[in-house]
Amino acid sequence: MTFLQEVVDILLAYIVESFDRETKVIDFHYPNELLQLNNWELQHEPATLDDILISCRATLKYAIKTAHPRYFNQLSTGLDMVGLAADWLTSTANTNMFTYEVAPVFVLLEYVTLKKMREIIGWPEGRGDGIFSPGGAISNMYAMLLARFKMFPEVKEKGMSSVPRLVAFTSEHSHFSIKKGAAALGIGTESVICIKPQTEIWACATCFCVVSFPVQGFVPFFVSATAGTTVYGAFDPLIAISDICKKYNIWMHVDGAWGGSLLMSRRHRWKLDGVERANSVTWNPHKMMSVPLQCSALLVREEGLMQNCNQMHACYLFQQDKQYDLSYDTGDKALQCGRHVDIFKLWLMWRAKGTIGFEAQIDRCLELSEYLYNKIKDRDGYEMPQHTNVCFWYLPPGMRYIEDKDEKKKRLHKVAPVIKARMMEYGTTMVSYQPQGDKVNFFRMVISNPAATFEDIDFLIEEIERLGHDL
Repeated sequence: MTFLQEVVDILLAYIVESFDRETKVIDFHYPNELLQLNNWELQHEPATLDDILISCRATLKYAIKTAHPRYFNQLSTGLDMVGLAADWLTSTANTNMFTYEVAPVFVLLEYVTLKKMREIIGWPEGRGDGIFSPGGAISNMYAMLLARFKMFPEVKEKGMSSVPRLVAFTSEHSHFSIKKGAAALGIGTESVICIKPQTEIWACATCFCVVSFPVQGFVPFFVSATAGTTVYGAFDPLIAISDICKKYNIWMHVDGAWGGSLLMSRRHRWKLDGVERANSVTWNPHKMMSVPLQCSALLVREEGLMQNCNQMHACYLFQQDKQYDLSYDTGDKALQCGRHVDIFKLWLMWRAKGTIGFEAQIDRCLELSEYLYNKIKDRDGYEMPQHTNVCFWYLPPGMRYIEDKDEKKKRLHKVAPVIKARMMEYGTTMVSYQPQGDKVNFFRMVISNPAATFEDIDFLIEEIERLGHDL
């Protein structure tokens, strides 16, 4: 008990420090330096509990403070106290989600929460199915697996040799997990046809491909539309895509891992108009809703399909003569056997905030994004494409008047990595960068941290200019 109390004290001190703007986001060291700073090697003899406490402190000392109000690096940021408490509780319970008999409350909470999420999508009375998975990539792969089984159920027993060559469609800006899922399922990455993402082109090109590919001996089986792309935060035209899928009887999946949470906002849910017509939806509450990692849901419109697709009737777990309703033994519809309790964090936070609390939190994040966009759109030294996520280039003073476009592009490509490296070395803030297609490295600003304020946005802009003025 004394040991656990000391661990809790270490954690509480770290939490307080994480929200302190005077502390660093990161105490950065290069890998070889960090390996030498502490003895991380595993020993033959057991360590003392005092040594274990030292290891706990050292681990947090060099960890990234993702709860810090000035951490903007990835989509999962912030630290909710109720969500954290729920995570502690589930680790203490240390149970598995495969049967009602070992996780009765958690299984019921998953049931009611998934039903609520399906209602929010717009499926009548919340009917359908779903499961929480380790992340959006796995949720997307589940959707592809179900689409294939729906069209060719014999593939479960006989494998890919029993079905024709399948093709799937998605946009060029979709998440890499669509191709990864195709590779894992034996469909092949070359069978994923990527289409230009602009609204009119997306719908027209998809329709053309769906009609023309059967002539070439391919069978279209799956269309994945994205609601909130990872880089730009763009939304595919769901209504137009759903019309095509309905006409040609193709599974429509919506990857709303990032943007799905906008369904909680009456002000912004219009961006997902048509989502209720999808066969499946990925929705990651561990992103914009700030539920602690990991928390990703796949929602499926057709009830019973997941069970038929994935069940293996393992009699040592899923006995048919138990005393309760066997529909609550959810493990046989999952790809995993051992499955972590991810639901309690979301459920407890939902109880604490209510739907209106999540709505306010999401609206606030988008308000901060709009503030950043308006702050830099006419500011000297910034250029930006128009998208939901705030993506932009910073041009240092020495580069703003270079007339040679190729030279300017070459030098601009190096700016964001240098500024990002300096951010990490100073530890003041973090924001991600990347290239995209023919666009050189740009900053990608995604705001999902409830602790962030207008002042933190101002700080980020000033810090970029301070760290990049001499480039």
